[in-house]
Amino acid sequence: MPEFPVEIVNPERILRVAELEDARLDEYLRLSEAHLRMRTDVENGLYIAESTKVVQRAINAGHVPRSFLLAEKHLGQLVEEFNRFPEAPIFIGEDSQLEDLVGFHLHRGAMAAMNRPDPLDLDQLLTTSSRVAILEDIADHTNLGAIIRSASGLGIDAVLLTPKCVDPWYRRSARVSMGTVFDLPWVRLESWPEDVARIRSHGYKILAMELTEDAVPLNEVQLAKGEKVAMILGNEGRGVTDEALAAVDATVIIPMHRQVDSLNVGAASAIAFWHLCSSPR
Repeated sequence: MPEFPVEIVNPERILRVAELEDARLDEYLRLSEAHLRMRTDVENGLYIAESTKVVQRAINAGHVPRSFLLAEKHLGQLVEEFNRFPEAPIFIGEDSQLEDLVGFHLHRGAMAAMNRPDPLDLDQLLTTSSRVAILEDIADHTNLGAIIRSASGLGIDAVLLTPKCVDPWYRRSARVSMGTVFDLPWVRLESWPEDVARIRSHGYKILAMELTEDAVPLNEVQLAKGEKVAMILGNEGRGVTDEALAAVDATVIIPMHRQVDSLNVGAASAIAFWHLCSSPR
């Protein structure tokens, strides 16, 4: 057996991809085909954490790995995590072998197949929060990851996802968020836009960022101390749906120049979050 970092407890659990046909490797197959993975991964209680930093943040958030997958040269980067979960196998291989398995070049150190924790309780989350982002049908994983990173860094307490919004624990979303998706509480709504009434019942003012005739400039939105607010950000193409707009208290816009209508939802969300979280709570 080749020499491995001596700090790894029980090196026998290190298994070479080329030498072993193991059903547990099926969890890493076709990772580049998001449309084939998302539904089945959720149903199987699985998500894939990609990159050493994301794996570490997921584990530090209390998530439990089923297995690890990485190039042999990166073994020394996750010794502490390997030893915390001695039952999780560690699959290693050459870069070309891993690329054949997952469907793309694995250039960020490591992956781990993770168990999905139980979902959080919506009412409890709304009770303990005061600044909430509602993401309506965001379709792009990169956008979702960027929004969540901004939400986490700028002080949003929680994120609510509509039923059609993509999965924040899909590997690309988690990677773009730099792992902040594991620290920021989120809940997937079950009924939309009917859940607006449920959110409002917890004392929230409901805003939507959308270009409408009666939209208010974001910088004119003033929140009183103790006031709760939830901001809806819509789909990249169509924006916030008419059904949701009919249920909000007000729509807001970011004042623009040079005949630019709007910003990408990721950029717009960061501006909105900064403004809302700068108000006294």
